[in-house]
Amino acid sequence: MSIHSSAVAGLPPQALAGLRVLELAHPAGQYCGKMFAELGADVILVEAPGGARARHAAPFIGDQSGAVAGQSRSLNFSYFNTSKRGITLDLEQAEGQALFRQLASQADLIIECEKPGYLEAHGCGYGTLAAKHADLVMTSITAFGQSGPYAQYEAEDLIGLATGGFLYLGGYADSEPVGACGDQALAGASMFGGVSAMLALTLAETTGQGEHVDVSMQECMVLAMENAVQFYDLEGTIRKRTAGQQRFAGTGVYECADGHVYMMAGGIGANRFWGLTLDWLAEEKVAGLERLQGPEWARTDYLASAEAKDIFLEVFGAWAKGRDKAYIYVEGQRRHVPVAAINNTADLVASPQLGARGYFVTAPHPASDKPLLMPGAPYRLDLTPWRLRCPAPALGQHNQEVYGALGLDAARLTRLHALGVI
Repeated sequence: MSIHSSAVAGLPPQALAGLRVLELAHPAGQYCGKMFAELGADVILVEAPGGARARHAAPFIGDQSGAVAGQSRSLNFSYFNTSKRGITLDLEQAEGQALFRQLASQADLIIECEKPGYLEAHGCGYGTLAAKHADLVMTSITAFGQSGPYAQYEAEDLIGLATGGFLYLGGYADSEPVGACGDQALAGASMFGGVSAMLALTLAETTGQGEHVDVSMQECMVLAMENAVQFYDLEGTIRKRTAGQQRFAGTGVYECADGHVYMMAGGIGANRFWGLTLDWLAEEKVAGLERLQGPEWARTDYLASAEAKDIFLEVFGAWAKGRDKAYIYVEGQRRHVPVAAINNTADLVASPQLGARGYFVTAPHPASDKPLLMPGAPYRLDLTPWRLRCPAPALGQHNQEVYGALGLDAARLTRLHALGVI
């Protein structure tokens, strides 16, 4: 039985088993497709014959680009494309377009991230496909959406961060903005694409009427502006980049014995924690505690001063350097002081909470002598569980399987391959 079948012997059925998804390979849509695949949908990743550009995205296993046994060394590609089947198809050729229309006729959902109008120009637009398949859903994830003066603009992750305003918050006050790590704009658009696609699929299932879902990466990033709006509403100030700076004494990043912690003991919204913090430090018999006592410490203007920040650092900082972050976190939480360990990758892998939940999962890769360890799902479905079913596909790995199901025999597949159609 295929690993992509709607049911696997001995395992419970998955929530989206039986759903067929076509995903046109693109960085903006790969996480969307992954979410569907690991809830049981049969997701077919459609790549150009030369392969998706994500196959060449760093970092690489062993710090070497390329592929082993057809599987990309890209950790990015290896993570975002697990549990999918993979085929190759050239939409620039007429035969490729005809094959795509055949595949679409059997699909419930298409995920695509091409520029608006591209699929229409190649005879594969939503109107053409839905004319013969009324309950089809197409989710288009693009930089600026399907309409407007920016619709045809080129854009990568950094442009999404910038035009959505989120980039303005990243980096240091005395330098240019710095983008968030991990292609956050692309991932955010992909996540919103998955949510909106599920809403459209629910409508299609209940009414028989599909629809075209239009997702704008820029607009997704507008929704990621953290508390910038609240800063303006509450303080009348425009939030700026503050990396490397502290707004108030007692609020910010502090060094400890094995890394850093973040705490929020003083300032707007945190004044009620100041007394709890002083009680904690008194119990710990922290030297110099008397320097943090006095009426001036109740004023936010004083907490924002360089003097207050220096004094707090000299008192709390000296004590924190002799304690590890796990101790500070546990003791602070026990006393209702908002403090958190700043975890690195090793900390997360070693987390007893994530370990107990079985959060991390593994997938084999021919370029590695041990399975790749990667994040699983941040949710659980008791009866219809999430499951990583297989590694990311090699280029064109399922051509024969998928096209064979359309009735293409070996001779025709050989001819199409020779012509560069697949």
